[in-house]
Amino acid sequence: MRPFHRRFGKYSASFEPAEATLIADLVDQVRQLLAGRRAEAPSDPLAQLTGMTMGPASKPQDPAVARLLPDFHAQDEQLSSGLRVLHEPELIATKDAAAVALLDTLPRGGGPVRLDDDAAAAWSSALNDVRLALGVRLQITEDDSPPPGVDDPDSPQAAMYATYRWLSAVQDSLVSAMLDA
Repeated sequence: MRPFHRRFGKYSASFEPAEATLIADLVDQVRQLLAGRRAEAPSDPLAQLTGMTMGPASKPQDPAVARLLPDFHAQDEQLSSGLRVLHEPELIATKDAAAVALLDTLPRGGGPVRLDDDAAAAWSSALNDVRLALGVRLQITEDDSPPPGVDDPDSPQAAMYATYRWLSAVQDSLVSAMLDA
């Protein structure tokens, strides 16, 4: 990967084919997690008549999805549940739109990427969602200390952690370029 930099009003980077494939696969996995959560929404005849989209009232059972869709209010479960019903579908749609924007601007066979401000924000958001989901799966509590189980370089956890660190570097290069603008 050639890190992101800003040039002529665009954020540019370049990815190897394997890197582009990895990013696309991970973003697709997060989209599938969110689609599964979207499918949990109850069928409500009034919502269908009004065109409103309602979300489930309960917290997600999957810890990675729960990290992507946190409680709307920390101290009041009933309020959080009501807000979840009303706002979670919009949050999922926003996250999915960012993922689609990333996928639409990522050359699947690798190569250069040139992003405008909106696409760069979408990339940052979608990469962050992937990192959050991976972080939960790896049980990462702090970015500066390795999670349990990554000592064996041949373990799946070690590969996931290397991917997490690489995605952190990709996101960091993009955010740094955005801040320098």
